Amino acid sequence: MDDKEKKVMDSIEKLSQSLDIKINKKKNLPTFKTKEVVCLLLFTALIGLAMGGIVTYNVVLKGEKVDDELQEFITNYDYIVDNYYGELDKTKLVDSAIAGMLSTLDKNSAYVGGSDTNFSIYLEGTYEGTGIQVFNDENNNIVIYSVFEGTPASKAGLKAGDIIVKLNDKDTTNMSVSDFSNLVKKQKDDFKLTYKRNDIEKTVNLKSDTVELKSVSSDVFEKNGKKIGYIRTTIFANNTDEQFKKELTRLENKKIDGLILDLRGNSGGHLVTAEQIISMFLDSSHPIYQIKSKENQSKFYSTGKETKNYKIAILIDGDSASASEVVTSALMEQYGAKVVGEKSYGKGTVQELQTLPNGEQYKLTTKSWLTSKGKVIDGKGIEPDYKVSLDDKYVENPSFDNDDQLQKAIEVIFE
Repeated sequence: MDDKEKKVMDSIEKLSQSLDIKINKKKNLPTFKTKEVVCLLLFTALIGLAMGGIVTYNVVLKGEKVDDELQEFITNYDYIVDNYYGELDKTKLVDSAIAGMLSTLDKNSAYVGGSDTNFSIYLEGTYEGTGIQVFNDENNNIVIYSVFEGTPASKAGLKAGDIIVKLNDKDTTNMSVSDFSNLVKKQKDDFKLTYKRNDIEKTVNLKSDTVELKSVSSDVFEKNGKKIGYIRTTIFANNTDEQFKKELTRLENKKIDGLILDLRGNSGGHLVTAEQIISMFLDSSHPIYQIKSKENQSKFYSTGKETKNYKIAILIDGDSASASEVVTSALMEQYGAKVVGEKSYGKGTVQELQTLPNGEQYKLTTKSWLTSKGKVIDGKGIEPDYKVSLDDKYVENPSFDNDDQLQKAIEVIFE
């Protein structure tokens, strides 16, 4: 090895040491000539410059504005973490920041919490649990809001209004709903739940099970020798279309002459579920809604094989929203269904649910939807063909007989 080659190898060794790379000096390794080494260094330098240019472009040029805005957040986040006098949870700090960002957007973009929230449970249609919904009252007690039929909780005799005071030996007083839900999740076997009703404490044994939420119910009304089917849908969950198909088939087997679809109080749910239900009434030649994104506007069609031939009346009110309005508008415009009740809510936007690494979730408005004929629903709602308000008698004692909206729908079927 001549002096020039030795100098080059010394330079490489010093460079490798600065990068924490070990060079094997064993004599049986191949050696390189000066020209080969110089070419290798030049090639390495070029690759380094190229990669540096890519990084510089992505980090500095391409994302310059974002970096400036994010830097303000990072600076203040670091300041809070380093200087806050008490204990803090970094995860909750970031979650709150995300919730804060969402609060500056439209009213339908929102932080919804963990996957075990009522929002997520209802949309999924099934979950692992005992079958109760709970909330914190003004005294921070865990109170049962509702009990689902056929679940471990309903079989144990739990009722809405019961105050839960203990889970096994753990006092649940002043416990948050989230902490209580997590505590129930941790129970792998039977556990004891102590509750208070009318100031009397009772204890029951419970065990978590797969709970299917029933979102569809049906009935049949007979008048003047004709049968009218009635289907009520409370939400458009993942399994609502399966339940709906089962009830519709049962009614059609009874040879109904018409159908009343009750969507009152139904705040919506999955768009694909609404599409499946619409497709049970319309064949594939019918458009059912349109989607408008930042890039384009698309028209979506029914996937059904036939169009039904009996009359349909739809019941709506001010709480009928989103997917309920998709179903209502599609059957109005493409089937000729008549609508009874009060103007719907007017939610013409589509949200996507995002899950964070810690399991927390938020929904973000990403698109808007229009009716099959291109009408805008957002902020306007759907005006019923027959505007009917519920009488005070119904509010005090709800029944089919004093439900003026339902009675009008039955009348419409026979027109």
